[in-house]
Amino acid sequence: MKMKATYHMPGLFEFYDLYQVFLPLFREHREYFYDWCEIGSIYGAPADCIWGGGRVGFGEDRPEKVAELMREYGISARLTFSNSLLREEHLSDKKCNALCALFEGSGKVENGVIVCSELLLRYLRENYPGLYMVSSTTKVLTKFQQLEEELNRREFRYVVPDFRLNKAFDRLNALPENLKQKVEFLCNECCRYDCPDRKECYENVSRKNLGEDCADHICTSPEAERGYRFSDAMKNPGFIGIEDIQKVYLPNGFSHFKIEGRSLGSAVILEFLLYYMTKPEYQLKVREEIYLDSTLDLF
Repeated sequence: MKMKATYHMPGLFEFYDLYQVFLPLFREHREYFYDWCEIGSIYGAPADCIWGGGRVGFGEDRPEKVAELMREYGISARLTFSNSLLREEHLSDKKCNALCALFEGSGKVENGVIVCSELLLRYLRENYPGLYMVSSTTKVLTKFQQLEEELNRREFRYVVPDFRLNKAFDRLNALPENLKQKVEFLCNECCRYDCPDRKECYENVSRKNLGEDCADHICTSPEAERGYRFSDAMKNPGFIGIEDIQKVYLPNGFSHFKIEGRSLGSAVILEFLLYYMTKPEYQLKVREEIYLDSTLDLF
C-alpha cells in the first residue's frame, strides 16, 4: 500500500474554533484534499499550564470540548508539556494532571504528550501509562548521534529532531525502517538556520510558564522584527515542502511531519492547511468556506 504523509498540526486548544470548522470540511469533502496525506494528531496546551513549553499556551476552550472534538474525528490529541525546567514540586500541579487524566481516557485513538524533561517523562509513564510519549524538538538535538540515541529509546513513540537535521539524508536514509517511522520532521521552522540561542529561547519560555519573573529572550536574527512569515520559512534550508514530502521523504520510508504555529494566528494556520493538504484547484473554495463562517474571527 502506498505510504501516506501523516501531519501533526498545531493548536489543539489555541485554534479549536478553526478545527471545529475545518475538520467537518475535511471529512465531508475529502476530494478537496490530497489523498496521500492525513491528520495524525493535533497538539497544544491551554493557557496557564506550568508543564507547557515551546510556546506560551493561550487556548481558553474547555478541555472537555477539545477532547470531544478529537474523539469525534478520530484524531490523536497531544498535550505539549515540553517545559525543560520542571522540578519535583511541579509534578503535583492539579491542572496539568487533570488534563492528562482526561485525555488518557478519551476515545479509541490513543493520545500523547510531547515532553522534554526527563523528570516529567518518568512521572507520566508511571502515572498515565495510557498516554504515548513524543520527544520534543525543544531538546535541540543538533548532532545526528544524539538523534539516533533518542530514536532508540523505547519510551518514545516519536522523536522530533532539530530542524537542522532535516536534510541529513546520508544518515537519515541509513536508519532502519522501524526508526524511520519514529522520526517526525519539523517542516516549516522560520528560526534562522545558524541560530546559536535556540535552547536558551526555549528555556525562557519554560521560565515564563513556571511564572518566573524573567526578561524576554531577545532574538538576534537580523529579521526578527518581521515575525513569522510562511514565505520566509519556505526559504529556510531546513524547510520541507510538499514536493520534498512526496518525492524524497515518503519514498525513503519517512511519513511523519510536524507543522509548527501555535503562537500564530488562525489565518496563518489556515495557509498551512491549504498548502500542505489542499489540492490547488480547491484552495480558494476551502479558504472561502473557512473565511465566510460567521463563528470564526481569523484576524
